[in-house]
Amino acid sequence: MQKNRTTFRSSGIALALVAASLAFTGCTTTKPHDAATPATERAQINSGVDAALSKLYASAPASRDLVSRAKGVLVFPSVVGASFVVGGEYGRGALRVDGKTTGYYSTTAGSIGFQAGAQDKSIIVLFMTQQSLDNFRNSNGWTVGADATIAVATIGANGSIDSNTIRQPIVGFVVNNTGLMAGVSLTGAKINKISP
Repeated sequence: MQKNRTTFRSSGIALALVAASLAFTGCTTTKPHDAATPATERAQINSGVDAALSKLYASAPASRDLVSRAKGVLVFPSVVGASFVVGGEYGRGALRVDGKTTGYYSTTAGSIGFQAGAQDKSIIVLFMTQQSLDNFRNSNGWTVGADATIAVATIGANGSIDSNTIRQPIVGFVVNNTGLMAGVSLTGAKINKISP
């Protein structure tokens, strides 16, 4: 009898976890009639890219010079993550070369953790060398950590970017509503080209 109660309790917990996961998934799905036109979607992404860069410059003024020297700038203005034991992140963004948008991309990442809730952040990736940019653009799907490493920038007390970071071929920034996030890893994020 005890074994049956334990099995029933375990099944109940598993069912509750599945229901919670489906609830989070339901919150993020888009109904077909809610879809914007491709031109509207591209305009929204580009507007978000401008806002994310402005937020970065406000959080780390020294980043403006680094962005201007980058061969390419990949910006995901809003990467939303939700988790309840097992979760994930998704966002759409644009690659800019010489200040012009040259393509649109999505990023996805999985996570395992015990915090329920959603988080929103911006991710900015700077390709500091032509080779790193070319490797990214020529890839058919790109995974951080497997295809290349992104050095997430750290900011010193005086507001300057760590000199070790700026010498890397690919530099990343993660910004949320409170400013630049420290101690964040982008390893495992998958980036693919999209056609909004």
